[in-house]
Amino acid sequence: MIDRQSKLPISRQAELLDISRGSVYYLPKPVSEPDLDIMRRLDELHLKHPFMGARQLRDRLNLQGIPIGRKRVKTLMMKMGIEAVYCMPNTSKKTLGHEIYPYLLRGMTINRANQVWALDTTYIPLAKGFAYLTAVVDWATRKVLAAKVAITLEACHAVDVLEQAFKRYGRPD
Repeated sequence: MIDRQSKLPISRQAELLDISRGSVYYLPKPVSEPDLDIMRRLDELHLKHPFMGARQLRDRLNLQGIPIGRKRVKTLMMKMGIEAVYCMPNTSKKTLGHEIYPYLLRGMTINRANQVWALDTTYIPLAKGFAYLTAVVDWATRKVLAAKVAITLEACHAVDVLEQAFKRYGRPD
């Protein structure tokens, strides 16, 4: 969008595009090695104890010899997209304006291949960051019909995996 070779100044290009001039020059900082190590430990602790919040995770990390504060743990948890799992209030109350979709599999016996598929995305911790695995699985046979690993979590990857499964196996019932 911004043409750095243009005679038009970058500030004017940003103004015409209605974007912040600072965003043109912004370069994201890579996550530091110590933070990646702490994030990996947070991920392991969260998988073992998903009910723990920032305070309990901080205490566990301090016991492991990692001096860290609650706010830093909370910041890293937000960056990783993890939060404590607990009962939240009013989860069963309907919200006005939200469409309610019927559960199409209720009462259905799933006993053969290509009857019902499921699509799931999960993240995989790597040495420097994370990757996302998206897969289409047949419910009856538990066979992985198509899969894709990506470094971003975008809907286009799920669409690609579904199209790949449709090409190979047709559409499920």
